[in-house]
Amino acid sequence: MVSELIGKYIFLVQTFVEAGDGGLSLEEVQTLWERRYGCPYARRSFVNHREAIAEIFGIEIICSRSTNRYYISDAADAVDRRQAVDYLLNTFTVNSLLSLSEQRLRGRVAVEDVPSGQKWLVSLMQALLDNEILEIDYLKYMSGEAEHRRIHPYALKEFAKRWYLVAFSVEAGAMRVYGLDRIKAVRRSGEHFRMEPGFRVDELFESSYGVYLPEGEQPSLVRIRTSLRNAAYLEDLPLHPTQRLVGTDAGHAEFVMRLIPNPNFIMELCKMGDRVEVLAPESLRQTVKNELVKALQQYEP
Repeated sequence: MVSELIGKYIFLVQTFVEAGDGGLSLEEVQTLWERRYGCPYARRSFVNHREAIAEIFGIEIICSRSTNRYYISDAADAVDRRQAVDYLLNTFTVNSLLSLSEQRLRGRVAVEDVPSGQKWLVSLMQALLDNEILEIDYLKYMSGEAEHRRIHPYALKEFAKRWYLVAFSVEAGAMRVYGLDRIKAVRRSGEHFRMEPGFRVDELFESSYGVYLPEGEQPSLVRIRTSLRNAAYLEDLPLHPTQRLVGTDAGHAEFVMRLIPNPNFIMELCKMGDRVEVLAPESLRQTVKNELVKALQQYEP
């Protein structure tokens, strides 16, 4: 199965990442492979897997001529590529390890049931590699019925425990975001599209929050105040890449960030309740206040 093969590629990538600059000899790789999968690992199979890993993940497993050992280069561009696929690697790896350890670790590992639509990840990854036009059946929240869409798949994005497909919708003539858990069917068309040169999904969402695509809105300078205790949490897990600490006083800290305050962002601020106060812009402050007042009214007699 394709998903099983992808899992083996990821096992090799992580094996070499853990080995570091010293790398591994072919014999060491074969030993680790046999220990993991319980079968011999031929040199030809390793060569084929190295080529596939370079094509799929952009990660090259290099052989040192002087030591005859294999390693992943620590050059800056290779590090960037590894970081770019980190979430995807983790998703497959965790699933693989949980499946492998299901019997031995039953009752000792607890994970959340995340409706991420992971069953589509492998086929969508392949479509991204091939720049292949897809036809999907997509269930929208409001209609309750699956609608046919013809799309050009551009990128995969993970946010708030869900995977999303960023794609150009032929019907809408614009970019759209599709939750993988709402996709009911995926059909390959055999047709291909021309990918925009230099496209980067992070740049598409750099002024936004979550999975809302900017639609002409301009980012605002958002200023929030929070307790020093909550500030430590926000420094570990920033609300936005542009977030920065601008000062502390009397047990509080202030942060600023520049983004479009879309519904995803407003919801995140409301979730923090009295742990955060919006100082600016005034329009966002009033919006968050109104949302919190409406929530409070549900509990009043």
